[in-house]
This record gives sequence, C-alpha cells and structure tokens, in this order.
Amino acid sequence: MGLRWLAAMVVSILMWGASGPISLAETYPSKPIHLVVGYAAGGSTDLVARLVGQQLSEALGQPVVIENRPGAGGSIASEQVVRSAPDGHTLFMSTIANTINTTLYPKLPFNFASDLAPISLIATVPNVLVVNPAVPATNLKEFIALAKSKPGQINFASSGAGSSVHLSGELFNLVAQVKLVHVPYKGSAPALVDLISGQVQSMFDNLSSSLPYIKSGKLRALAVTSAHRSAAAPDIPTMAEAGLPDCEVTSWFALVAPAKTPKEIVTRLNEEVRKILDRPAVKARLAELGADVAPSTPEALAALIASETEKWAGVIKASGASVE
Repeated sequence: MGLRWLAAMVVSILMWGASGPISLAETYPSKPIHLVVGYAAGGSTDLVARLVGQQLSEALGQPVVIENRPGAGGSIASEQVVRSAPDGHTLFMSTIANTINTTLYPKLPFNFASDLAPISLIATVPNVLVVNPAVPATNLKEFIALAKSKPGQINFASSGAGSSVHLSGELFNLVAQVKLVHVPYKGSAPALVDLISGQVQSMFDNLSSSLPYIKSGKLRALAVTSAHRSAAAPDIPTMAEAGLPDCEVTSWFALVAPAKTPKEIVTRLNEEVRKILDRPAVKARLAELGADVAPSTPEALAALIASETEKWAGVIKASGASVE
C-alpha cells in the first residue's frame, strides 16, 4: 500500500505541474483589473488607457477600472504598481516619461526597467514643433536661423519639466545649437492657451494635442519629431526632411505589470492586446488621437525601454535639464 500511495502522489504532483500553468491562464482574471494611469483624466495617456481598458474588459470578462494617479511625471503611479501584487490584476499604462524619469529623478525608490514586466507597446505618437503664427518663421530652417539670431530670447513651452515635450526642446537645443528658453506649465492645455495667445512662442507638443489648432490655423506646424510623417498630418515634414537629422522623438504608450507577474498571464495579456489593436475601430480611434498602433512582444518592449532610458540619460546630462 505504501508503494502504491507513493506512486499515486508522484503521478498527482506531475499532473499538477503539467496543468498548473494552463489552469492559471484559464482562470485569469478572477476579479476586476485596475489599470493605473500616471496623469489626470482627459489627457492622451488617459484616453488611450480607457480605450484599451474597455476592450480588455470585454475580452477578459472582468471590469477594467481606470485609476488616475497624477504626479512626478507618472512616477507616483508607477511606484504604486511596482508595490502591487504580481497577479495581473494591477496594470500600468506607461509612457516615454517613465524612461526619462529614471535619470531625471535619481532617488526613485524603484527601477522602472527591472521592477515592471513589459506586456506590449500600444501606440506611438510624434511630437510636433508648433509656433505662434506671429513668429516670423514659416519652416524649420527659418526658425533655427531666427533662434540663432536671438539666443536666449525665444522660448518654448512644455507640459511640465521632465516631460517628453520638455526633453524634445532640450534635444533640439543640442542638435540645432540654439538656446531656446524652457517655460514649464502644469499640462499641455495651459501651455497651448499661452502659445496661441502669444505669451510663449513655440512648443514641441504631442501631435494629438496640437492637431486641432494646427488645422484651424491657430498654430503653425514646422516639423514632426518622428522618423516618418504621421498619417494624421501627412503634410507636416519630419525634422530630418526639414533639414535637422538626429532630432528624433517618438512618444509612446505601453502596457506593463509588476515584476514577477506569471509569464502565462503576461502572454495572455499580450495576445489580447494584439487582437484589440488589430480591430479597425481601435485603429481609427487612435488615428483620431494622432497615434499609430504599435503592438509588440514583451521582449521588444523591454528593448525599447532600455534604449529610451539610455538615450534620455544622455540628453538630460548634456543639457542639464532638471525638475527644479
């Protein structure tokens, strides 16, 4: 009897080991999912999160609750997710800002690259150099010439110190060898108000925020910062096309989870995200926001996070950019 009992236990353990991962994937999720966003409701990150969250809820059969935790360029929200249980029920809509923050906030109590598990890139969106129509420059070369003729006299607004909007301007200063003065705001909306009224002269804004004002003629677009022209604004040249290579910035949104989230759950979420981003209605909605769908493998997203962290560390150190 003892040998039979032992044999039965071994078989049981082997069967559990073989079926465990499958069972985990099949039973997930077992409760509502919280999708944390590091910015206020109504912004581009929030809009992307709500679009993806709604689709995930339908696919997974559980509510996806959007939780907005603005502050410190998304670092407050990402720390919350880092400290959450790695069971797939807390996710984070990360952005390019999180790779910038790694250098900009040297005392962060976590490591973005190692303490969060990549799931998939969601979408990319270029920044765009826009100026008030009163600025006497109709193209990028004229704007650079103007800036060189008036060092320290032309400013650029941003949605906040440390944002991709801010760092795009610092990169532009380095590559174009000009001295635009940074004027930080608490979000894109107030910055755009002052840009349109002429209180500030330029801005490297997310295309999704500026596009309505470009179309209405309230702002003049000089170039997008992406490697290729945006489908949402095909008439706007890239920085390289306009005569300034090596000034490429592509903002992005990506889904991540706490580190040690089971691989089976990460794989399941990646598969669902890929299906969601292949839907015409989702592609159309993201296009309205000036974004392009960009599904990826977890490994590709990890590589992007590593390369972006290295790139922005160099820009921050060279420019002396800070959150002070």
